[in-house]
Amino acid sequence: MTIEQALVRRPMLLVAAHPDDETIGAGGMLARLRDITVLHITDGAPRNPADSLAAGFQCREDYAAARRRELNAAMQVAGIDAGRLRCLNVTDQEASLAMAYITMRLLYLMRELRPGAVLTHAYEGGHPDHDAAAFAVRAACARAPAPPDVFEFPSYHAAAQVWAAGSSEARPVRMETGHFLAGTDQGETYVLNEAARERKRRMLECFPTQREMLRHFELNEERFRPAPAYDFTAAPHAGTLLYESFGWGITGDRWRLLAAKALKTLGAPTAL
Repeated sequence: MTIEQALVRRPMLLVAAHPDDETIGAGGMLARLRDITVLHITDGAPRNPADSLAAGFQCREDYAAARRRELNAAMQVAGIDAGRLRCLNVTDQEASLAMAYITMRLLYLMRELRPGAVLTHAYEGGHPDHDAAAFAVRAACARAPAPPDVFEFPSYHAAAQVWAAGSSEARPVRMETGHFLAGTDQGETYVLNEAARERKRRMLECFPTQREMLRHFELNEERFRPAPAYDFTAAPHAGTLLYESFGWGITGDRWRLLAAKALKTLGAPTAL
């Protein structure tokens, strides 16, 4: 059975960090997934008021409401009604602070829905919330009596590293989108036909607040793979992680300490 068949033929739960991640990762396939629930971990609005103001809103709550409206519009294009959308409403950029809580909420949802497959982010060091989603899915499945198959899609990460003169630290030179980390299994690639590309284009256009970021993603292909075993107390790759260059006040070292703390709270093994 191909990954495509595994996703289309079974009840599926898609776990995304932010509104629009589901479209970036699987927008071309979403319209084919008739028995799907989409769970968003965050509301898409960071606590820093500069982010809301940059998007044209006076407060974080208004920005979050706008992102929810954008999501609903995109899901209508895909034929997914609002009743299939769930959200934990964690603040954007803060999912790593609540990984144990997110894991337990996800476990309860999996017991309710009994999905045959879960689709989520890869652990790739691009965004701390993406990595928290990968963590929570694997940690929840480790506690589930009959865990579903877990598949993942790539989002973005540091594509290459260079050594700065006189420095012992590597710096990301550019952002890679739509591919898994180099040197890892690239999974199955699905080339979108004209109808799927047009539908995904329309879905992405439903997120005007994210236009600048979304321009980095292409429409022609989507990639999926079975989720590998991860050690979330180890870095996803050597060198500087992409989000460490964003100025958000979280480093890979801190993220991994938070992951270790969540694993201890959950009584989960290091390798998931």
